[in-house]
Amino acid sequence: MYLVTGGAGFIGSNLVAALAARGAEVMVVDRLRDGTPGREKWRNLAKHAIAGILPPEEIEDYWAESAGEIDAVLHMGAISATTAKDGDLVAATNFTLPLWLWSACAERGIPFIYASSAATYGDGALGFEDDARPQALAALRPLNLYGWSKLAFDRRVADMLERGTPAPPQWAGLRFFNVYGPNEYHKGRMASVVFHKFHEAAGGAPARLFRSDRAGIADGEQKRDFVHVDDCVNVMLWLLDNPQASGLFNVGSGEARSFLDLVRAMFAAMGEAPRIEFVDMPADLKGKYQYFTEAPLARLRAAGYDAPTIRLEDGVGRYVRDFLMQADPHR
Repeated sequence: MYLVTGGAGFIGSNLVAALAARGAEVMVVDRLRDGTPGREKWRNLAKHAIAGILPPEEIEDYWAESAGEIDAVLHMGAISATTAKDGDLVAATNFTLPLWLWSACAERGIPFIYASSAATYGDGALGFEDDARPQALAALRPLNLYGWSKLAFDRRVADMLERGTPAPPQWAGLRFFNVYGPNEYHKGRMASVVFHKFHEAAGGAPARLFRSDRAGIADGEQKRDFVHVDDCVNVMLWLLDNPQASGLFNVGSGEARSFLDLVRAMFAAMGEAPRIEFVDMPADLKGKYQYFTEAPLARLRAAGYDAPTIRLEDGVGRYVRDFLMQADPHR
């Protein structure tokens, strides 16, 4: 039995699908909420057998009743909006809950895999090394509340390990970079660039990209490490199969690509010539926008993960043709 928090969300539901395909029992912890047509989270789970679905506020009661049943906890649940403003809610969700899960897994000897984020790296001025030493983590300066909350938990883990506090037998913090792929449709503004640009283009409009406001960087040449959700899931499955591997790991493609590269790959998958327009960046993103991210994967490779990552053109093509252009785009 695997406990997957955020299991009806984007990365979580893709993980649930992969575990279900293995024949595993999966208990989903999530809130489905009301959804407008096309954004209902329940559709992310509709094609797969699950053992149950549990609201987050009931997790402690379930834990007390399930001694011996849970083989691993995969904590994907979070408030992931980079524009989130409610500090108390973000802290409770992104720091206090995973801290409770960490301690509960340590007590029972259960592996614990959790989602960190590349948002912990801030503007990237200090690089993107997944260095779990307390002094390295202390130097990072996230640009928003979400990034701070993820870094706060990474730092608490590092502190507990240094103090010799009991830890789960296997633990892994995964710093996901710019993830795209099926089942992100409920995320609204926080869905991937591929998702938004596809719907602009499918509606007949040009794909709109932000103008650059930095000298030396042309419009559309801002670069990110775009990683297909299947790569994220494959890393987690590998960790479950390799309990000797623990640590803080970057999860990305390993290659920074421009927004122009991404949009051109999208139009190619649609069979259309690129139509691109540049617009000013919204005021709430100015000063908080990453112009470059790239995931060094050396630590993950050194741990033994040797699967190739999905090339941008292949991943975007697969997402567009196999999901976004289909009547039912859900996995």
